[in-house]
Amino acid sequence: MGMADQFKDKSEQAKQQAKQAMGRARDEASERASKGRSRPDDETRRAQQEAQDRLDQDYDA
Repeated sequence: MGMADQFKDKSEQAKQQAKQAMGRARDEASERASKGRSRPDDETRRAQQEAQDRLDQDYDA
């Protein structure tokens, strides 16, 4: 195996590692984003109740 072949193999390995790292980074970012959007149930219920209270106040006046 000549030097050119060795460099080519190293280059291919580096490309594959870069692709894998990009895939992992994308997955992690997606997971963080979905966690950031999710709310605990009690917080969601509280927000819905506040919205309903404001609506009720608007119609009571």
